[in-house]
Amino acid sequence: MQVWMSWSGGKDGALALATARATPGTTVAGLQTTVVAGEVSASWVPRAFVEAQAAALGLPLETVELPWPCPNDVYEQRTGAAWAELRRRGASEVVYGDLFLADVRAYRERALAGTGLAASFPLWGRPTAPLATEMLDRGVRAVVVCVDPARVPATIVGRTWDAELIAELPADVDPCGENGEFHTLVTDGPGFAHPVPVRVTGTAERDGFVTAVLGT
Repeated sequence: MQVWMSWSGGKDGALALATARATPGTTVAGLQTTVVAGEVSASWVPRAFVEAQAAALGLPLETVELPWPCPNDVYEQRTGAAWAELRRRGASEVVYGDLFLADVRAYRERALAGTGLAASFPLWGRPTAPLATEMLDRGVRAVVVCVDPARVPATIVGRTWDAELIAELPADVDPCGENGEFHTLVTDGPGFAHPVPVRVTGTAERDGFVTAVLGT
């Protein structure tokens, strides 16, 4: 079975990808990322970093180019065309790294309805505290690149996502940031041939979020 990974460059996706690649009978054919004005949507990570991740993982990267602002009908048209192309090439599933947000899962399943592609969620429903520990134990290394400062301190931008940082998070914050509290960029982990160099040179405010300014 051929599958593609919906990829934003974060830690949850990295473990979901490793899980899919280890599934007997499953071939991960590549990564698919939505890009807005040269940056990954939702985290504002420059395209070059997900390209470097794909190279380290030995997988092709395909991008869905979106305008900003992006009306929902344009988003659905362009992602739909991208999925149709994957299906034409023989894909049967799109793998997602979502953990527990039912509305997000339902949206993804609705979006794929009628495309011939199924949505797969290999990490779904797993308690996030032990899941975070498993990620770290399996060698997932990531940097916090975007935070919602209303929910977590902006000072964690640029820090390594590790046990020390997780222990410092407010009690109501998910250790994996699944509620949108923060986003990460993976620099190493299962399947990586080598680490991806990432250097945080500063921070910036974007639409109410605090993001990392990245270099190599």
